[in-house]
Amino acid sequence: MFCYQCEETMNGEGCTKNGMCGKKGEVADLQDDLIYVLKSIAFYNQKARKANLAENNTDEFMLDALFSTITNTDFRASGIQDRIERGFWVQNEIKQKLLDNNLLDENDLPEVATLTPDNLKDRNTGILATEDEDIRSLRELLIYGIKGISAYAHHAMMLGNRNKKVNSFIEEGLVASTDDSLTDKDLIALVLKCGEKGFDVMADLDRVNTAEFGNPEPTHVNIGTRGNPGILVSGHDLKDLKQLLDQTEGTGVDVYTHGEMLPANSYPEFKKYEHLVGNYGGSWWQQKQEFESFNGPILLTSNCIVPPRESYIDRLYTTGSVGYDGATHIIAKEGKKDFSALIKQAKTCEAPVQLEEGTIMGGFAYTSVLSNADKIVDAVKTGKIKKFIVMAGCDGRHKNRQYYTDFAEALPEDTVILTAGCAKYRYNKLKLGEIDGIPRVLDAGQCNDSFSLIVIAQGLMARLGFTDVNEAPISYNIAWYEQKAVLVLLTLLRLEIQNITLGPTLPAFVSANVLKVLEEKFNIKPNTTVEEDMVKLVE
Repeated sequence: MFCYQCEETMNGEGCTKNGMCGKKGEVADLQDDLIYVLKSIAFYNQKARKANLAENNTDEFMLDALFSTITNTDFRASGIQDRIERGFWVQNEIKQKLLDNNLLDENDLPEVATLTPDNLKDRNTGILATEDEDIRSLRELLIYGIKGISAYAHHAMMLGNRNKKVNSFIEEGLVASTDDSLTDKDLIALVLKCGEKGFDVMADLDRVNTAEFGNPEPTHVNIGTRGNPGILVSGHDLKDLKQLLDQTEGTGVDVYTHGEMLPANSYPEFKKYEHLVGNYGGSWWQQKQEFESFNGPILLTSNCIVPPRESYIDRLYTTGSVGYDGATHIIAKEGKKDFSALIKQAKTCEAPVQLEEGTIMGGFAYTSVLSNADKIVDAVKTGKIKKFIVMAGCDGRHKNRQYYTDFAEALPEDTVILTAGCAKYRYNKLKLGEIDGIPRVLDAGQCNDSFSLIVIAQGLMARLGFTDVNEAPISYNIAWYEQKAVLVLLTLLRLEIQNITLGPTLPAFVSANVLKVLEEKFNIKPNTTVEEDMVKLVE
């Protein structure tokens, strides 16, 4: 195996035996095979789409398969192998349809389109198959951005949204990654186009989430516990949470959110459920301790699973694109999921061990922030707020992540943090206070709600009279871990936002020459020390 798609990759270079994430080498190799199969499908489906022969079930398969390869999603060799086998079935079905309509010349096919189950084992599907380091870097940057798109598009699809232009770009990007005629300039253009589609898909997900669950509202979220048995819900999929809440109502079983599910507590639809108690614990990397102490069943609705302890794996349930051997996997039937097994088990479990008490604030999406824009703008004009710091992105388990806590604590009292994603757990429980009633940490929600941060920044800066957001009093100190964060970064770059500080380390898949281009075009820089970055980003 060779994998360097996440921030914690071995020695900052690449994992070669097993993944630092806990993924076995066999699974990583199968993921490479699956991505290659998807590239083959993309070649055929591009042609089918142009002839109006493409079908929704192909898009559904592509989104799920791509999502399954994101860091900390499906750890099962069987899960990835099943998708490979399904992929060949999809590929052959599309190919036959094209042949039946005289839309395919079998004598003039690129190598990726000649893939079969028999010759897959003879293909070099790994990352290092691309020998040129810079081309490889740009191809992988594009692929990881596409994986981020697939995650958000998958969540939106669960709520009925389909964006054919986004799905078409996924195919375009996958095929482009096999085209040796494309130059570095061609690939850079595609990478930035990926950022454009990232903005579109995050906007789609915001629209369907708010249509289904209402606009998030500023909310004090309880972080304590009650005495009832409970079910803990982690991941990102709000539809799964809604179905679980409906099925647990009146059963005497409480429901708690965890990790990236925290923002659900700020949606009006979820506030209707009295047995949605609040949020339990912190971000994804603390699972082993927090899932242990929770005592009840845990439902993982998407990525961010950590290889579990044997002591609670019998209480661990997965659904959707996420999976782990030994955990019970729940499959949807006609769009509905049966969570009765979790409810039955919960009733036999003790109540959660309380880890902390009090509340944390959330729900500062663009609708709530911009509805108070006059107050915020006045605070800026009077000098009470001198700087906004966007600290969105991912959390992680390495000690160097303490940098983000220290940075937040060191910020002057006239600064406001705009955040989204699990990076917020590094500072959302600090007592940073308020500025004229405006909390100094404005949490917009999940990582996809970085869209909200962009809308907030654009809205506030327009009211302050700035035509160029890069001239406004706003800085970017972004933390990354996996491929959705890569997409968020590409979206910021596509919007031509300059001077982004990125950490805690730079991506291993970005070559020196590609990094030079990013530095020259966008002045993107690695983080350094709190003291140095404070001067650069605040003063």
